Amino acid sequence: MDYSVKKTEDEWRAELGDEQYSVLRQAATERAWTGELLDEKRAGLYTCGACGVELFKSGTKFDSGCGWPSFYESIRPDAVQLIEDNTLGMQRTEVRCANCGSHLGHVFPDGFGTPTGDRYCMNSLALNFTPGDAEA
Repeated sequence: MDYSVKKTEDEWRAELGDEQYSVLRQAATERAWTGELLDEKRAGLYTCGACGVELFKSGTKFDSGCGWPSFYESIRPDAVQLIEDNTLGMQRTEVRCANCGSHLGHVFPDGFGTPTGDRYCMNSLALNFTPGDAEA
């Protein structure tokens, strides 16, 4: 995919720092229950931690009990890129920022009780949060 934001890996590394670079650019996963956005309950917008594009509204966030911030849909279908991921002996769907190609997490079809049935399981390190009026 041709992303709008184009930077070298050296530029990303310098901008993001080690932890964010590991998650956003190398598809690492932060430890469950450790992310600072897991318990964020205020209204607002969640944006890509690498490029700042809007990804999720607070009104779509729910407590899935999985240990990572979870959302039932992205702000727009074209805000994220979904990619088949067969690493670690599993079949999953990776979620990337459609603007810069950074790894955000994975989406699973087990968001029981949500309007979409999906659980976008995101790394806190992959997101920034801006409080404001963005419920749904």
